[in-house]
Amino acid sequence: MNIFGFKSKNDEVLDHWVSQAQTSTFSADEVYEAIEQQLQARNIPGLKVSRVDYTEGGLLSNKRTYLRLERAQMVFDFCAAPFGDDYFFSCRTIFSVPILNLWHLLVILLVAPTMFNSVLKPLGLFYGAWGLGFLVITFAILCRQAVKAEFAFLDTALLEIPILAPIYWFLYRRDTYYREDTRIMFQTVVPQIIQAHLEEISAAKGVKLLRQQRRAPKFDGYQPLTPAPEIIPPNPQA
Repeated sequence: MNIFGFKSKNDEVLDHWVSQAQTSTFSADEVYEAIEQQLQARNIPGLKVSRVDYTEGGLLSNKRTYLRLERAQMVFDFCAAPFGDDYFFSCRTIFSVPILNLWHLLVILLVAPTMFNSVLKPLGLFYGAWGLGFLVITFAILCRQAVKAEFAFLDTALLEIPILAPIYWFLYRRDTYYREDTRIMFQTVVPQIIQAHLEEISAAKGVKLLRQQRRAPKFDGYQPLTPAPEIIPPNPQA
């Protein structure tokens, strides 16, 4: 998803917003740390928090550090940075599906014989075959466990391995009701926490947070719902 500071071409940006604060007295590290603490307090299953550096321009240009909030194939890349005398906050909701490319198969074909020989030489044909079979079975069991809700952290980890990720995705991962519901929950909860914190720290400095730009979110046809009208029960005495 992030290779050598560049965004992967397979990533789909579902939502992107930028907010402006008319002051430059914020600290990006403090903002990131506060959001991390609030998210960790919510005990979101499978959440992985990290910092990633994206280049500002070409390959040799300066880099800008983003806060990455990741769960399964859903990622939030959040940035806090000065812009002249102002400050801006941006957040991108990114959906990334592992794709099995031709070069993945070529790497497997090249690496598999080497691994096979490295196991057979010290162990011999009989024990080497058993050893390879054990590794294959172990990987299969690992993938079967990763799809369970209580092992969400393992699911996130497997989806980050370049060659194993697409294999795991196509052979073991299935989009269930639960996965769909929890993905929408993750897509909802994280922006709420981020925006609430930004409004809090802006109010503490006496500045107003201005929404500058936003690309409306869209994911599998879902759109934010307006609150349902209140239903008043009939009065039996009327």
